[in-house]
Amino acid sequence: MSTDGLIVVDKSGGMTSHDVVARIRRLARTRRVGHGGTLDPMATGVLVIGVGRATRLLTYVIGADKSYAATIRLGQATVTDDAEGDVIATTPAGMLTDEAVRDVLAGMTGEIDQVPSAVSAIKVNGQRAYKRVREGESVDLPARRVTVSRLDVPAIRRDRPDVVDVDVDVACSTGTYIRAIARDAGLALGVGGHLTALRRTAVGGFTLAEALTLDELERRAPDVVGLPLAAAADRFFPRRDATAEEAKVLSHGGPLDPVGHTGPYAVFDPAGGLIAIVSERAGRARAEIVLAPA
Repeated sequence: MSTDGLIVVDKSGGMTSHDVVARIRRLARTRRVGHGGTLDPMATGVLVIGVGRATRLLTYVIGADKSYAATIRLGQATVTDDAEGDVIATTPAGMLTDEAVRDVLAGMTGEIDQVPSAVSAIKVNGQRAYKRVREGESVDLPARRVTVSRLDVPAIRRDRPDVVDVDVDVACSTGTYIRAIARDAGLALGVGGHLTALRRTAVGGFTLAEALTLDELERRAPDVVGLPLAAAADRFFPRRDATAEEAKVLSHGGPLDPVGHTGPYAVFDPAGGLIAIVSERAGRARAEIVLAPA
């Protein structure tokens, strides 16, 4: 049984990403576990977990594009830009037209400069922004360039007289805050806005279709790794198959001749084992991380 690999978890609400890591450590019977991109406690959905040597792949998972299904409530602003925070302003939103809502959200696609939510995990002078806010500080974070490649509006609902609930499906680059989209939409429409539901539906090529809940993983323990290390790398990266001599050189940290791949790619030995994640620069293919067993 391989203990090195990735697990695609369908995180439930009310848990932190670190709670999930702690649970997987117990189920997999190893301390070497990490996650590939934080999900807020309120959020549910895809959380990629690395076990053993596969924790070294997580830096690439964190940088992958993400997809979400979310609900924005217009007419109320909260201190956290989501439903976990106290309401700090209310403005009746019932007069908003569907066209106005769709137009504002359409303007939030493409490359945009987005100010992250003050209640975020971004560090300010060594301390998480959300900790500073909870201690009563005012935190101003600089805008970041992010890409929202798709923002669909499946439904606009008016179940209450003074608020408008907007269901959105978003595909975006890493570092994009869906809470900030809700906040900024509310500001643009003059009524305030926050997120009432958030579900991550994909991280890179990993989707809800293959995700397992912690209860399902509990029943499989300790055999919880869904994608062994080599299979995970083959799914996530372009592939290069090395000769026996190339495999020997690369496994000892030496360079290979380039093959013209852009971006990092996975190199496998003749037996199908993963050797390293490689990138090409200065006319050579060099390992970013070596994953072949010592």
